[in-house]
Amino acid sequence: MPPSHESPSYAGNGAHTGSYYAASANPAPLRPHLQGLHEAEICVLGAGYSGLSTALHLAEKGHQVTVIEGARIGWGASGRNGGQIVNGLNASLQTIQARYGQDTARFIAGLVMEGGDIIRERVATYGIQCDLKPGNVFAALTGAHLRELEERWTLWRGYGIDSQEMLDAGQMQAHVASDRYVGGMIDHKGGHMHPLNLALGEAAALESLGGTVFEMSPVISVDHQAPRPSLKTAQGEIRAQVLVLCGNAYLGHVVPALENRVMPVSTQIMATEPLGAERAAALMPSDVCIEDVRYILDYYRMSADKRLLFGGGTVYGGADPSDIKAKLWGNMLKVFPQLGTVRIDYAWSGNFALSFSRVPQMGRIGANTYFAHGYSGHGVTGSHTFGRILAEAIHGDSSRFDTFAAVPWIPFPGGRTFRVPYSMIGSWWYGLRDRLGI
Repeated sequence: MPPSHESPSYAGNGAHTGSYYAASANPAPLRPHLQGLHEAEICVLGAGYSGLSTALHLAEKGHQVTVIEGARIGWGASGRNGGQIVNGLNASLQTIQARYGQDTARFIAGLVMEGGDIIRERVATYGIQCDLKPGNVFAALTGAHLRELEERWTLWRGYGIDSQEMLDAGQMQAHVASDRYVGGMIDHKGGHMHPLNLALGEAAALESLGGTVFEMSPVISVDHQAPRPSLKTAQGEIRAQVLVLCGNAYLGHVVPALENRVMPVSTQIMATEPLGAERAAALMPSDVCIEDVRYILDYYRMSADKRLLFGGGTVYGGADPSDIKAKLWGNMLKVFPQLGTVRIDYAWSGNFALSFSRVPQMGRIGANTYFAHGYSGHGVTGSHTFGRILAEAIHGDSSRFDTFAAVPWIPFPGGRTFRVPYSMIGSWWYGLRDRLGI
């Protein structure tokens, strides 16, 4: 991606980035690109988690579904992310309760655990090989962080969510061999997996039910106002009864009505050389995934072949940093100073879509065109849940869709021109609070 404030929808030839996930992906066939005119009952734009979840739920209900992807399956955030199953939204239930009221908070609390359950069900039902493992830990660096986690634990238990357990500093050592943390909270219904292999497995599951996937077919225009919405590529067109837009951070300028609702933000990950089973177990004894609770956080876990996958950092507007290893190296050594001589084999970046409220958005533009986006860094679980809710609405039960679509979305102050500098100022402020421990 070029070093600009607003990256384009796709870069290069649409092949997967040079990530550890791409290098270790399960074999997958090349799908055809779209050519000529096609008619479809339901067309889904985007073969990431949102699009694949929606399509697979609809195919299971007996619908004929066509998915169109501008690059390869899982090319965007779904194939590049930290691979962590983290329950909840970026915006906390405390924030949602204060901002939107008790009824909305109760509704959100009723679905924040759903995405992880969907992933586990998909893996079991379709035999998806994606190295799925249980458990994620939220790590506290300060007493203020620990109090924040205690408040969350209490609030979530009040909504009937009882899979979480508080940890003191000594108990944290059972999960991560680091003196960096004063405590934390484990979610036993969290987990981690190989994210690209999950996406590839979901695409194969869709095809096993009669669904169709077109790859390497960037969309150049969308007509979402017509009774039969349509989209066009350089060589083809699809007309559908229902269109679902799941391009998220990579939708680009194709749908102006959605363009300014979210902002692309890049995050970075690097993978060490294989550490070996003994060394990996010494660093992370329980093999859970970890993320801390700072505004600009570190997140990490062990891969199936015992590499440390360490991520963090943000770049507003979606540009890649010039040196990903340099950006992450110091943070990794703060957690694991014993890795000072380790080799880094892979380093990559990818975009997620940030909404100003940090709450995902779901809705309809035109009578028969649906969309979902803006997971704000919590898309692994949220996208799977939203896919189910979109499928419910298209199939005829719009109760959950209508409730979520009614949640107000907040535009970025200053619109597209100032959303990057505004967010950078906010990031600086919250980063300062993290550094001061307040």
